[in-house]
Amino acid sequence: MAKKLFFTAAILFFAYWVSAQRFEGGFLAGFNATQVEGDNFKGYNKPGILGGFFVQTDIAPAIFAGMEIKYSQKGSRKRIKKNDPDPQKYIMRLGYVDVPLFVGFRTNDRGAVVAGVSAGYLIHSAEYDEYGMFPPEDQHAFNNLDLQPFLGFQFDMLDQLKLDLRFALSVLPVRGQPGDEATNYYWLNNQFNNVISLAAYYSFGR
Repeated sequence: MAKKLFFTAAILFFAYWVSAQRFEGGFLAGFNATQVEGDNFKGYNKPGILGGFFVQTDIAPAIFAGMEIKYSQKGSRKRIKKNDPDPQKYIMRLGYVDVPLFVGFRTNDRGAVVAGVSAGYLIHSAEYDEYGMFPPEDQHAFNNLDLQPFLGFQFDMLDQLKLDLRFALSVLPVRGQPGDEATNYYWLNNQFNNVISLAAYYSFGR
């Protein structure tokens, strides 16, 4: 029920915002390279897809603001290397509905810097090893909400097509450290999404 309410509220807010602005909008699609800080598996080894819709409006000659609604796959994967002394498989798969809000600053006719914050709601999660999905007794619950400040760059390929590269790190934990004793250090006691995304944005125009 909470997932349905979150998604419905996001759609209603999106529709209200669009109706109240002079805007341009369109759809976006791309890929994530992700890792989870605090799980001891270093590297952006977990690929994922993202896709959704965006709207934006100019608020000054060189400044624009907007929002998005998108599905985004995140998580973590252990990369097994040749001659790995511990070749055990591990994959964490997380799927979110994200609602980013952003401000952009045009640096020239084709480029812009974007910054903002993205609120996400977890809609599915799973962990796997070489035997398959973790059994219930080995599962450690994930938090429903995600909050990621982000910084990115946009480049206009064509009048209606641009590329968007972003770097994002959660400030709300994915979950606490499984099986570890609690410490007084927030960043050491929890796990956090760390995401690099590359997406194409196609605009329908004003």
